[in-house]
Order: sequence, then structure tokens, then C-alpha cells
Amino acid sequence: MSSESVPPPGKVSRRSLALAGIVAGLVVVFVVVNGVWSRNASEAKLKETTDAQSIPTVAVIKPDLGGNKSSLDLPGRLEAYSRAPIYSRVSGFLKAWHVDIGMPVKAGQLLAEIEAPDVDQQLLQAKAALASAQAAETLATVTAQRWQTLGGSNAVSKQTVDEKAGDLTVKQALTKAAQANVDRLLVLQDFKRVIAPFDGIVTTRNTDLGALINADSSAGLALFVISDTQKLRLNVSIPQNYVPAVKLNTKVEITVPEYPGKVFYGTVEASARSVDAASGTTRMQVVVDNKAGELMPGAFANTRIQLPENSLALSIPAGALIFGQKGLRVAVVDADSKVLLKNVTIARDLGQVVEIATGLERTDRVIDSPPDGLSDGDPVRVVTPAAATATARK
Repeated sequence: MSSESVPPPGKVSRRSLALAGIVAGLVVVFVVVNGVWSRNASEAKLKETTDAQSIPTVAVIKPDLGGNKSSLDLPGRLEAYSRAPIYSRVSGFLKAWHVDIGMPVKAGQLLAEIEAPDVDQQLLQAKAALASAQAAETLATVTAQRWQTLGGSNAVSKQTVDEKAGDLTVKQALTKAAQANVDRLLVLQDFKRVIAPFDGIVTTRNTDLGALINADSSAGLALFVISDTQKLRLNVSIPQNYVPAVKLNTKVEITVPEYPGKVFYGTVEASARSVDAASGTTRMQVVVDNKAGELMPGAFANTRIQLPENSLALSIPAGALIFGQKGLRVAVVDADSKVLLKNVTIARDLGQVVEIATGLERTDRVIDSPPDGLSDGDPVRVVTPAAATATARK
């Protein structure tokens, strides 16, 4: 090689510098282009992810068709079918009592005897007054007959005869009044014997030997209380919206605290057929057979009334309901996966499940537990309930 073709040491040709510059420029361009492309791809991916996350994920359910078994649980109070507080009709002192609390009695059985000296004296006085009236009537009868005889012979004036006849009429009326007073006191004397009005049990005794008895004092305590416990009455207050479902002869399950786990049965016998304005309930009476004597009048009881089923009712979970200014609504998903809000009315609220009366179709896809802020036309992503639960946990 000649000395002219070899470049001198420490010097680079212009061609090499140009080539190196081109390579460096290409590298810079590649880095810039790659950075811009990566940034745009990241922004696009971020936008796609943000858009995807902005569409709510919902689980849809179909309304259930068929009756829901439900019951109405209400408190009640047991009462004797027949209950009679026994008061005295005569004043006096208690001479003797023959029955105590818890004893069974028959109709007409003697419960107690009252010593009433005032009534005895009044009877003696009335009998004397009756004897006097009868004597006066006898004399007036004889006198009237004599004057009528004299009047027939024109020995006396007709006016005098009429006066004697009128006096006889007055005496007869006084005799009847005296007899009525005697009869009244005789009947009143019978009330010195206090008797049971019907078969039952003595549930209260509020008197004892020598106690002062005041006649017709119904404001005070009764001498005895007789209760017929062969059958019991149970009064329950039915909320107004359930009254049509609880008809006469409906069976009622009854439980009491003293017999845990045991169920007694009764039948709806009567309804007040009116609504109490204060409580919004209707009083109904349930009759309970108590021949075994296990239930006690006055006891607290829990009742359970099975409500009739509606086989055509559409049911959805209570969590699917939306409460707002536009009323009660549910959110359904249409064929384009968009939200459609429908106004509905409730037929029965069964707690976790509600029966829909109007506004919902059997084929509707109802959003279960709809998120806040849903509006008509909002797009949603529909998943199965299991997938929705997994998404929510994430």
C-alpha cells in the first residue's frame, strides 16, 4: 500500500463522520418515535380501561312467578269465653261463702249467703202495710155496696154513691201497690243467696266472713268472678291491608310462653268490621278450644295466621326496589343492554321478597341491587349473579 492511501494517524475521514451522524440521527428518531407511539398506546389503553370501568356491572334476575307462603305474626290476649263479675243485690253482711278460687261450679250452685236484717225488716213492714190495705179495701167494698143499694132506692144522692165507688177503687189500687212491694222484697230476699249464673270456674273471690256488703255497688270489687274456660276468646288486631286476607273460619296457630314448642289452634269467629283510627287495625276474635284447661284467661299469646298464596304474583327481592322522587321503581335491562326504569306498585311486602302488583312483566330482566345514579338509557354490563359477587369482592 502506498503512503498516499493511508490517512494520517488521529484524523477521521469526512465520510466516516457523516455515516456516524446518520446512524446517530436514526437512533434518535427511533427513540422519539418509539416513545411517542408507546405514549399514545398507553393513553389509548388507559382510555379503553377507563371507559370499560365507567360502565357499571350489574346482575340481573327474572321475576319469580308463583305464590309465596307468608304468615302474619301478631300478639294477642286470652280471655274467658264467658266472664261474670258477681255483685250483691242486697245490703248486709256476708254470712258464709262456699267456694274459693279455682273451684269449678255449676249453674245455680250456691256461692255465698248474705245476712240482710234491713231487708227482713222492710219485708215485715211491707206485709203489715199489705194487711192494712186489704182491710181498708174490704171495708170500702162493703161501704160501696151499701151505698149502691141506698142509691137504687133514691134514699141518697148519686154523687155520694159515686164517691164511695171511687174510694173503693183507690183502696183496691193501694192494696195492689202494697202487694207489689211485698213481692219485690220477697224477690230481693232471694238475692241473699248468691248463686252461679253458668258453669265455670271461680277465678276471683273478693269477700270474707262478716264483710260489709253494699247493694248494687258495681263500682267496687265483685264478690266473685265466674269464668267459663272451656272455650277462650283471643283478640288480635289485624293491620288494615291484611284484613281482606283474614276471613272468618281462618285457622290460627297459638303459642304461649308456659308451653314452649307446643302449638294450640283456634278459629277466627268474628270481626269488628271497622278500622280503629288510632292504630289502623281491625279487631278480630279467635275462639280457642280449652277443654284440657291448659290455657288461662288473661294470658299473653303469640298468634300466627297463614296468609293465602297468589299463584299469579311476580316476586322480586326487596333489594331490587329503587325509592326516589318519582315513586317506587325497578331498573330493568333492555335488549341493547341499556337501563329502563319502570314504576311499580307492591301487592305484598314479605320482608326480603316483595310481590309486585303492576308495572313489571314476567320476561323483564331486573337489576338486583342496582347501583346509585342509574338513569334511563345508561349502558350496563350484564353478568351472572355469581360473577357480579366476585367482581364486587375484587
